[in-house]
Amino acid sequence: MGTKLTVRRLDLGSFVRPSSETGGPAPRVEPVLAYLVGHERGLLLFDTGMGDAGPETEAHYRPRRRALREALSAAGVSLADIGVVVNCHLHFDHCGGNPLLAGVPVLVQRAELSAARHGGYTVDGLVDFPGAVHEELDGESEVWPGVRIVPTPGHTAGHQSLVVRQPDGTVVLAGQAHDFASRFASDVLARQAALDGVEPPLPAYRPWMDRLAEFDPRRVLFAHDRSVWEPARSP
Repeated sequence: MGTKLTVRRLDLGSFVRPSSETGGPAPRVEPVLAYLVGHERGLLLFDTGMGDAGPETEAHYRPRRRALREALSAAGVSLADIGVVVNCHLHFDHCGGNPLLAGVPVLVQRAELSAARHGGYTVDGLVDFPGAVHEELDGESEVWPGVRIVPTPGHTAGHQSLVVRQPDGTVVLAGQAHDFASRFASDVLARQAALDGVEPPLPAYRPWMDRLAEFDPRRVLFAHDRSVWEPARSP
């Protein structure tokens, strides 16, 4: 393809997910990760970290933030260098830095933006702020050559992931399509078992896993897990 693509992870803090949401007896501390994609056409930011969600939500999740400006500076860039924002979805821990990027196009699924504007979904000021520019999508979209948005609904109806075709293999920025790399791995195995004709019953897997598999990903990265999924290698 000839286009040099880079992906750099940005650590934007962490929050405490209470036991009522973990499905277990104890709370869990989760990272908040964004990704900086470098392309010959510019810089794309996939997610922007945690915004201020008000006293109740702050007390519920007890976030510890790393400023987006600081994280970008450590990567050698500034807010002014960002040309495009893609949010996997519009909950406060994924679009918190959007107001710092007024005038920069935010690419979002139409269903996600509609849900965010109906109230009780996210922090309104993180979505519609002075200078907000939304480009609404209905399904897949090529952002730049080698960079493609793919809908991955589940966590929210309008959730989307980013597929980046690097020279050494495709990277999928999955956002919160799966909470953890291990759960993505479980879906990969469930899908393969179904394809191999293993006798039911089998666990269900997200239907869009078929689409992601067409890109033959070599790495899958997540919003709340520092682990990286990689395919099994033949001996």
